[in-house]
Order: sequence, then structure tokens, then C-alpha cells
Amino acid sequence: MAESGKSIVGNIDWLVLLLYLSCVTMGWLNIYAVVYTPEHPMSMFDLSNRSGQQLLWIGTASLLIIAIMVVDHKFYDTFAYVIYGVVILLLVAVLFMAADIKGSRSWIKLGNFSLQPAEFAKLATSLALAKYLGDPTLKLQDWKDYKYVALIIGLPAVLILLSNETGTTLVFASFLIMLYREGLPGIILVIGIVMAALLIVTLLVNKWFVVAAIIVLVALVIWLMPKMARRRGGALTSILFGVGMIITVLGVDFFINDVLQKHQSNRIRVLIDPYSDPQGAGWNVIQSKIAIGSGGLMGKGFLQGTQTKFDFVPEQDTDFIFCTVGEEHGFVGALVVIGLFMGLISRLVILAERQRTRFGRVYGYCVAGIFLFHFLVNIGMTIGFMPVIGIPLPFFSYGGSSLWGFTILLFIFLKIDSQRPFALK
Repeated sequence: MAESGKSIVGNIDWLVLLLYLSCVTMGWLNIYAVVYTPEHPMSMFDLSNRSGQQLLWIGTASLLIIAIMVVDHKFYDTFAYVIYGVVILLLVAVLFMAADIKGSRSWIKLGNFSLQPAEFAKLATSLALAKYLGDPTLKLQDWKDYKYVALIIGLPAVLILLSNETGTTLVFASFLIMLYREGLPGIILVIGIVMAALLIVTLLVNKWFVVAAIIVLVALVIWLMPKMARRRGGALTSILFGVGMIITVLGVDFFINDVLQKHQSNRIRVLIDPYSDPQGAGWNVIQSKIAIGSGGLMGKGFLQGTQTKFDFVPEQDTDFIFCTVGEEHGFVGALVVIGLFMGLISRLVILAERQRTRFGRVYGYCVAGIFLFHFLVNIGMTIGFMPVIGIPLPFFSYGGSSLWGFTILLFIFLKIDSQRPFALK
């Protein structure tokens, strides 16, 4: 099931490959900056520290890339459901076999090696969705079709949530971007955005003021609505939408205090005001913003970050790796990293749009959506714009499962795209 090296190399998108190599290299250097100490300098190749271990993961990821590009591209379509089933079994196994690490049961230990199946669930779900939606006769106009899509997305999401990996579970919301491209009504996205905005507004403003504002807004819409639209049920729709918003507002307290776990509700509160718990839930965000702000325009210089060296920010080589970028390389360095991700995601969308098969397009949008979600949320939480939910920055954060998962996810798409000239519509 292998293909010739000439057909692979000749058609691979070199821009995406260059962006990948840039991100991986910069990520590795920033991991070394985190673990480096002037008092005990060490080589970045030393396998006893995380920079050396990350380099080992990068090496094994390179082998995975070669394997992906050699295997026939039809393999990923043919065995999409098999891959999905295997990952589902691993997610179930995690619930029974994994040890509790910081309140999460998400790692399977195989000797000295640890595997996090949740990182590969995003890949498996993307392939399964591409396989199901790849049917050219499927129009996504029947709720029966959405039922199966919801099952494909929801099953791994629920299993990951049961292992107490809330952040990774939320990543599955990124598939809405692909579904919107494939025909999901835009009103569903609008409703989701409105409800999320109401949650934040209700935390900032007295809920009864918000309720009053909704009532006034609905009344104005009905009053200004043309008579024709009113006869067609537009007024009733506006009222029902308003009632839904009011229920959302009144349910915020219950959701935060009785549905979410204590540490999750604390993260939402510190998003509004980090100094409400400066020594607890707000500590990470406060120190993260101090670290990034201290870098100024050009940064303190490579290996010169003081906030990094004294471990003020927890998880600085994983979830908060962007702090190191901001402190040591400043505003300019942060812009470079943001530019790399924006360039990568934009290019992925372009590649997805030019696919000649629906399987390739759906999978490409899944990949782009996942990267966009990780990019926005990870950087957003380090600067206080997003709640701290503990998801990595692709190719920058330390971790073998993370690097492998993102690498496989990306290069399967590059493999599919490399065969685009030979694909039949």
C-alpha cells in the first residue's frame, strides 16, 4: 500500500511543511529556555531534561511522518472507522487502567512510556467524520444525519470528560466549523455564540439587568418587524429566543455553583477578575500576564527570562509555554508565533477548499478547526482572555502524545492533499 517517493515529494505542500518545522523548532528552543538554569547549565540534547526528551519525541515524530507519507492515501479513508474504534477502546481502557494524576485519569503507562489516548481521539474523530460525511449523496439536511454526526463526536467527548479532561473535551466543539462549511445552519452557531456571551455578561452585570435588557430587545424586534414576517411566525420565534436567553441568564448561577466542579467554577470567576483569588485559581493567569508583559517590545533575550527561571508560572513548559515566548522574545516574538499559526491555519483552509473529494475537504476543515481552537484558547488563557482549561499549544508545548497527535493529524491531511491531482471528483 505504498506509493512512489516522487509522487509524494513532488506534490507535498512545502509551505505547510516549513510552518510545521518552524513551530516545532521554536517550541523545542522555548522548552529548553524553561528548563535551563544559569546555576546548573545543561545541554539542550540532555535526555535527563525535558528539552532532550522533546527532541526525542521530535525524532520519533519524523519517523511517523515518513510512515504516513509512504502509506497509500486511500488507507485513511478505508480504515477510518477502524482507527476510530481502536481509539474508543483505548478511551474506555483509560477509565479502568489509568492512574489518577492531578485529578485526571487520562494516561496509560507502558513501562517508562505514557500514552494519552485523548490526544489521538481528535484525529480518529476527524477521520470518522470525513468518512461519514464523505458520501457525496449526504446533504446534511435531515436531522437523522446530524444524529449520527453527534454520535461520532459525542462518544469520544463523553469518554474524555469521564476521565476528567474537560479542556480536551471542549476541543470537540471545533468540529462545528467543519459542520458549518458542510451545511449546518448558521443560526445554530449564532445561538451558541449568544449563549456564551450571555454567560460572561451575567458574571459581569446583575442578572436582573440582563433579563430586563433581553425583554426590551425582544419587544423592539417585534415592534420593528414587518407585518409579513409577523404573520409567518417571526414574532413567536423572537419570543421563544428571548425566553431561551432569559432561562440561560437565570441558570448561570446554578450552572457555575452546582454543575461545574469547584476548580472549574473558580477558573470562570478568575477570568472575570483574576485578583478575586490571587493566591489560588488566579495565580497562573496573574503570573502569566506579568511574564508576558515583562518582555516588552523585544524581550529579555533567549535564556534570560527571570519569571521562567524562578518558576513563577506553573506548567510553563506545557500549557503556559507562550509565557516564555512573550518574556524572552517580547511583543515581536509573540507576533511571530501568532503569525506562524495564522499562516498555518489559513493555508489549511485553502488546501481544504481545493480538495477534489469531500472526504479530503471535511478532514481538512476538521484539522484547521482543531488547530484554531488550540491556538485561540491556549494563547487566550495565557493573557487572561480565556479560562484556564489546560490544553497545549500545538508543536510548542512539551509532551510526546501531544506532538505525535498533532503531527499525525496534520500530515495525514498533507498526504491526502499530495494525491489531490490524481483524485476523482
